[in-house]
Amino acid sequence: MNSFKSKILLYFAILFSTITANALKIALVLDRGGKDDKSFNSSAYAGLLKAEKELGVTIKVVESGDDNAFENFMRSFAQKKFDLILAIGFSQAEALNKVAPQFPETKFAIVDGEVKLPNVKSMLFEEHEGSYLVGAIAALKSKTGSIGFIGGMDIPLIRRFEMGFKEGAQKINPKIQIKSGFIGVTSEAWNNPPKAKEIALSQYKGGVDIIFAAAGASNSGVFDAAEDKKSFAIGVDSNQNWVKPGLILTSMLKRVDNAVFDAIKELKDGKFTSGVFRNGLKSEGVGYALDEHNKALLTAADVHKIEELKKQILSSKIVVSDYYKIKK
Repeated sequence: MNSFKSKILLYFAILFSTITANALKIALVLDRGGKDDKSFNSSAYAGLLKAEKELGVTIKVVESGDDNAFENFMRSFAQKKFDLILAIGFSQAEALNKVAPQFPETKFAIVDGEVKLPNVKSMLFEEHEGSYLVGAIAALKSKTGSIGFIGGMDIPLIRRFEMGFKEGAQKINPKIQIKSGFIGVTSEAWNNPPKAKEIALSQYKGGVDIIFAAAGASNSGVFDAAEDKKSFAIGVDSNQNWVKPGLILTSMLKRVDNAVFDAIKELKDGKFTSGVFRNGLKSEGVGYALDEHNKALLTAADVHKIEELKKQILSSKIVVSDYYKIKK
């Protein structure tokens, strides 16, 4: 009997090893915000975990504390014959442009970067559209007529969030006051909660009662300031309503998780294609969060107004200004 059991166990061990060996190998390269930033990187990581569970892929994740390490991470994964290497963040575009041509049989994908190579999928988002909607929400709920924006790194991508936010707020209240601040000009800005809190406290003390934070892991500093001042904040990328229930008015959703999962599924299904793919309101790539944590903060009339604005964007009756196009 023991011999029989041993053979059965050996059989299943070999079977499992064979399945694992044949599974697609997927690598995720994150920036210094890390997979626990509760925002951009966390969303990408969630998409990867979903693919591991539902598609049976083998995964590996690295968090880079230094932008100069991106190239080495990518090259190492390619040399180890990973099937797909996902670069999360615009700052990885330069490294990807160097590595991808050296490994033409390896598939790569990047979020927020545009890399035009035959083995690279570039996954971009229409952040200004989603930011327009949360700007409108902020204007609807502001009691002081003054709202704020805090960006992480001062770059065109985050200026795009800011522009959409301002435009949406001004659609509701043309006279609304909007104060903006940025945490820094290097990638360290994505993970500097103390600086974010300092800026947020200054804005709240100046009369702002709602702040939209688009700063990765630094968002936690803004949320702490909102708690201290018993004011509102708006989250970004993933649904952050749960972080400070009752204080996070809503979150501007940027479905990086879906983009990551879909890229992996396409590879598994033999349908992976290179090129530039844009995700906006039409594809539900961006939006705003409404759940049990903030439903008491937004009335039915508020939601109806935002949904009407959303329809007007989708029908092109409203064309949200795009910082990328205006600043060319």
